[in-house]
Formats: sequence, C-alpha cells, structure tokens
Amino acid sequence: MAKPWIEHLSEEDLGFLKRFLLAGGTLKDLAAQYGISYPTVRLRLDRLIEKVKLVDAAPDAGPFELRLRAAYADGLLNAETFHALLEAHRKEQEDRHETGAR
Repeated sequence: MAKPWIEHLSEEDLGFLKRFLLAGGTLKDLAAQYGISYPTVRLRLDRLIEKVKLVDAAPDAGPFELRLRAAYADGLLNAETFHALLEAHRKEQEDRHETGAR
C-alpha cells in the first residue's frame, strides 16, 4: 500500500503546515509570523498544495519519481524538465521490466 501523502512532506513543509493551521488558515497572519510578504506565503502554500496533488496522482510511484514530483512542486524544476525526466525514468523502468521478463 502506498504511503499517505503527509509522509512525503519534508520537515519544512510540515512546519509550514502546522503554522498555517495554528494561524487559523490566515495567510496574512502567517506572513507576519514568518516576516515575509503575503505573496511569498501564498506561493509557498500553492507549492505545498501542488506537491500533495502530484503525490496523490501517483500512488504507486517509486522513490525517484516521488522525489522528482516533489522537486517540481517546490519549483526546483520547470515543467519541461520535469516531464522530460519523468518520461526518461518511465522508459528506463519499462526497458528494465522488458529485459527482466525475458
């Protein structure tokens, strides 16, 4: 069985999520706590939401694919690079499966 989405979040993600909940879901208050602008907090929340969606979209993904999805959600990869790496990884997995099945 696949791990729940929360187990794929980093310590930093979990800390942000906890502070968000304790702030009553108010981004303005959260921005004040962090000492950063509202748009910066909004971007961080949007990336966290995207990470959860990407992990949920691939419940049977292996560790590499999950890390790739997390890096994309964190803004470390652009869409083109993410999709190219994901496609290359899947092709490699298929090739290994075909080779191993013979």
